[in-house]
Amino acid sequence: MIRRIIDLEDAGATNEISPEAWGNLRKKAQKKVMDSVPVEHLGKYRDPEAKELVKKQIMLVVENEHPGLAYHAKQNVIERLTNEISGYGPLEDYLNDPEITEIIVQRYDTVIVEKDGRLDITGLKFDSEEHLRLVIDRIVAPLGRRLDYSSPMVDARLPDGSRVNAVIPPISPKGAQLSIRKFKTGINMDQLIKYGSLTENLKKALQACVQARLSIVVSGGTGSGKSTFLNALSAYVPKNLSIITIENPIELNFDHPMVRQWEARPANIEGKGEVDVLSLVINALRARPDIIIVGEVRGPEAFALLQALNTGHDGSMSTLHANNPVDAMKRLCSMVVSAGQLAPDLVPSYVSTGIDIVVQLSRMPDGTRKLVEIAEVMGEKNGEIIINPLVRFKTDNFDGEKVTGHWERTENEFTRENILKDRGVEFAGWNP
Repeated sequence: MIRRIIDLEDAGATNEISPEAWGNLRKKAQKKVMDSVPVEHLGKYRDPEAKELVKKQIMLVVENEHPGLAYHAKQNVIERLTNEISGYGPLEDYLNDPEITEIIVQRYDTVIVEKDGRLDITGLKFDSEEHLRLVIDRIVAPLGRRLDYSSPMVDARLPDGSRVNAVIPPISPKGAQLSIRKFKTGINMDQLIKYGSLTENLKKALQACVQARLSIVVSGGTGSGKSTFLNALSAYVPKNLSIITIENPIELNFDHPMVRQWEARPANIEGKGEVDVLSLVINALRARPDIIIVGEVRGPEAFALLQALNTGHDGSMSTLHANNPVDAMKRLCSMVVSAGQLAPDLVPSYVSTGIDIVVQLSRMPDGTRKLVEIAEVMGEKNGEIIINPLVRFKTDNFDGEKVTGHWERTENEFTRENILKDRGVEFAGWNP
């Protein structure tokens, strides 16, 4: 709470603002900023020019609301409001901390952060539910989104690529909630090896699969590192191939000379202008990519992706939520069925001919992310997709703090090894 802004030498001037007055001033200042500053500057909270534009509007509000405030106190109020409204308020320090990977506001008085794979409750609190709502409003407004009773959910991307999700009542009856998954750039396979996510030999085997243009699905639960892993795999796509990435929202950041990034768009405030992932995948088929990468398949777009995989777009990749490769293929089948373009009994065969490799990731009990299985898709029999496990992670011990284990090669043959050799790609095997 803000009780006394600053002590002044000029004892005759007003130099105190009550918590209630401060909250009211902050609300009016934010409204003035949101109404008066161009939206392109509202989205650049760390830009000096944008901050100056915000400050000018705040000065007008402070002068109007508290004309008798002493000069130094007035400047202090303006500075504090500028810092908050041109940033993310109490969350600013955590957003600037490179070690923090996720921020979860469970309630206005409960903020949780993830660091090194572990979630911890912080001592940070917003002043009130209204204060939290003000911060959420200035996060989502520059993104062209709104959060109100008729639209109580927002899932969007911040200017730095971080993913933000916010909900308010009636979805969250106990008050507004916010989560920010911070966007990390530059994580490659070598760094994932240092983190213990996989081994050098497994990296080389996967690299060969990408270079030979096998189609890969990266499967895993929430927070298992699917997008990070897919981003790292993309480094091995041959540089002479054209890529289109399709996401909702954009999270991938490929280091490739020929990549076009497309992003699905939700409906605007009037409920118009939506462009979904399915439409983008269908359009991508007409845009002459060699490879289509869908950040995550969640529904009918899976059918369009399989169309691409079955019509010459070898090497395309995607991610999906599933607990193991068998479940991943079942989920993919159900998503293709939801498109209503194929008879259900034809779907398993259609899916199995489009996917070559499933890479399964998991978030371990100690918070680390690991590759836990690599499997080959072998085809379909009696309506079931046949999975051929090649590599599995075995946990040796978990002492409550750290997971230790090792990767094992199964006895199963890798049937696509000849494909790699025919395409001129060296392959040393799946031995971990």
